[in-house]
Amino acid sequence: MTIEDWRAEIDAVDEELLRLLNARATLAIRVGESKRSAGLSVKDAAREREVVERARLANAGPLDSAAVARLFRRIIHESRRAEAAALEESLAQAEEALT
Repeated sequence: MTIEDWRAEIDAVDEELLRLLNARATLAIRVGESKRSAGLSVKDAAREREVVERARLANAGPLDSAAVARLFRRIIHESRRAEAAALEESLAQAEEALT
């Protein structure tokens, strides 16, 4: 294979990663909505540790465990940010509906 072939494969993987990350964020937003409706805290440190540890244990490399942990912590952080943005949008829409 040529460098261009390898790069094309990387591009395809990147597209799939983006699709999966957005699907995960959408699910995290739904979980956040359910938590708010139930009066639960949006942040669940124990669950976040569980997600990171499960990813580390499932990792077959070549990324090392520390890299996997950093990546999943960042994914969790960005999912939480997406949840917060969705909540703000929802509150703004509710406020607008009242005026």
